[in-house]
Amino acid sequence: MFEMSKFSLEGKIALITGASYGIGFAIATAYAKAGATIVFNDINEALVEKGMEAYKAEGIEAHGYVCDVTNEDAVNELVAKVEKEVGTIDILVNNAGIIKRIPMLEMSAKDFRQVIDIDLNGPFIVSKAVIPGMIKKGHGKIINICSMMSELGRETVSAYAAAKGGLKMLTRNICSEFGEHNIQCNGIGPGYIATPQTAPLREIQPDGSRHPFDQFIIAKTPAARWGTPDDLMGPAVFLASDASDFVNGHVLYVDGGILAYIGKQP
Repeated sequence: MFEMSKFSLEGKIALITGASYGIGFAIATAYAKAGATIVFNDINEALVEKGMEAYKAEGIEAHGYVCDVTNEDAVNELVAKVEKEVGTIDILVNNAGIIKRIPMLEMSAKDFRQVIDIDLNGPFIVSKAVIPGMIKKGHGKIINICSMMSELGRETVSAYAAAKGGLKMLTRNICSEFGEHNIQCNGIGPGYIATPQTAPLREIQPDGSRHPFDQFIIAKTPAARWGTPDDLMGPAVFLASDASDFVNGHVLYVDGGILAYIGKQP
């Protein structure tokens, strides 16, 4: 018989990378409200302090650490420290990431590698560090923050699309390799989300019209709006909870229907 308690994260320890703000912060907040203990990292002390203040304002007692997810030694030290100070990680959300919007012919190999390193190698490194603890515990949840660019291409995002496409396949491979240990690895693919970073793309123009990119997104989205970080909370809790124990290797697209829609006829 199904029980709503299956959605509870009570007693679970969740590590959300790059969760000082934005999507990672929203997911961590949802996990805390579902009962989880929150651990997060960011690239420098200033961002960790910013995150700690934000969690405190929400009444959440989070544990923040400085760590570069592309540094394997630093990640291993982080996970060992978390296990010692907080406990073994039950839930990992690979959220840390960057995007560089540069036309392919103008993009240097160095810039391409940096995006791949953070958005794809980072999740590999952090997952590799937490999986042994999950195997010992007999369960674990890994959620990779994928993207619609895991499925689609678009001008200026060659590195990001390559990384997120690779992350989709890493998600499937972790499922394949560790499913027998009761570890579920799934992805969330956000659509276009209204955050401070995308605010300039949604500004009303001097003539009162929408920004051209805003018009483009609204026209391409059956929901006729941008998503919000809150829209990701329910799916993230589901994939971290016992309610999703037989869901593995799946990417859940939270995109208002963009991927299902060919667009309006001109």
